Amino acid sequence: MKPSVPKGTRDFSAEEVGKRHFIFDTLRKVFVKYGYRPIETPTMEKLETLTGKYGEEGDQLLFKVLNNGDFLNKADKEALASLDSKKLTPSISKRGLRYDLTVPFARYVVQHQNDISFPFKRYQIQPVWRADRPQKGRYQEFYQCDVDVVGSTSLMYEAELVQIYDEAFANLGLEVEIKISNRKILTGIAEAAGIPDKMVEMTVAIDKLDKIGMDGVKTEMERKGIPTASIEKIENILENNTLDALKYALASSEAGLKGIEELETVFNYLSKGNAKNDIKFDITLARGLSYYTGFICEVASKQVKMGSLGGGGRYDDLTGMFGLKGVSGVGVSFGAARVYDVMNELNAFPSASEADLKVLLIAFDQATHDFAFEQLTQLRQAAINADLYPEPAKMKKQMKYANSRKVPYVVLIGSQEMESGQLSLKNMETGEQDSKTLKEIIDILK
Repeated sequence: MKPSVPKGTRDFSAEEVGKRHFIFDTLRKVFVKYGYRPIETPTMEKLETLTGKYGEEGDQLLFKVLNNGDFLNKADKEALASLDSKKLTPSISKRGLRYDLTVPFARYVVQHQNDISFPFKRYQIQPVWRADRPQKGRYQEFYQCDVDVVGSTSLMYEAELVQIYDEAFANLGLEVEIKISNRKILTGIAEAAGIPDKMVEMTVAIDKLDKIGMDGVKTEMERKGIPTASIEKIENILENNTLDALKYALASSEAGLKGIEELETVFNYLSKGNAKNDIKFDITLARGLSYYTGFICEVASKQVKMGSLGGGGRYDDLTGMFGLKGVSGVGVSFGAARVYDVMNELNAFPSASEADLKVLLIAFDQATHDFAFEQLTQLRQAAINADLYPEPAKMKKQMKYANSRKVPYVVLIGSQEMESGQLSLKNMETGEQDSKTLKEIIDILK
């Protein structure tokens, strides 16, 4: 059997894991700075928890987990015989892998509502799974890094999450564009176009604008049964790129005007700070997930052509699906896999990580190897990342290993070094080599 991984997944080397941890640690520091606390939820959720929360297309991308044991024993025989997978699934699968972190978070809030204080601010860094077609920047298994707050309708939190995006990407050394809008504006567009009952179909089509262009969006809307006159009206409205201009286009829609008012409040909050990245209103922003009810946002790289690096929005009724009414929430997500790919392409990762090996000890024979192990212990006690080659092999072999590990320093220990206590410290980048005591070496490496 040829060893391989499932499509849409990938292995990460030690160096790659170190880079990914750099991203997570950078984001975590920003999240904590803004008052968010960590939680974790299970890899699997009940299918009933996940189904119906992501729209029709999202439901099709859920990974289902077969029931334990002889799962066909209790299968719907009629559905099985007719090869009706949709009808068969409930009888053979009760669980699914996480599609995102927001729905499990909503379930968590409802289940633990008596143990948490509102507003409840949390961040979560865990993998999710989607049965999407793999392509550049799109994987079937990937990490999400979410920050959400529930229990408040204050638009201050919308502004705060935009600031988190701005600061986090600046700390990662990336230039991005943060696009924001409001789902109520989309409702207003549907109402102004005379198709309030087709708002979801319109939104799903508009959400594909970057991928298929306006002609493709119009074709998609036609296919969804939206009249030609309404499509022309929608196209005209989408040409408005300022909130002031949009007020006239949506003058007949109370919902649309409310969305504009909310965005003006968010921009007012944001005007109090100094953003490092571009933040702009984008009327074409749709965010296809069906649970967003107000503010929506999305982040795009200005340096590399890639899908969105993050997105999110306000969801007023998500916890209501689990029995807890009247609890509003807002949150955003970082697409860690795409952030990683952008940083890799730009060579934006630091050259060395605190987690990397700082020094490798090399001994010439068994006696010096035993002595070197004692020095190794002292280096580690001094909080220095150190290692010793496991045997006194030929110098060429040990140095080759040091080069493969990209170790900045090696300590060479022969009988003379062991007797004098003056160890040979070699800088692997410059080639310089000096005799130093262990204490002096510790001071240099620190």
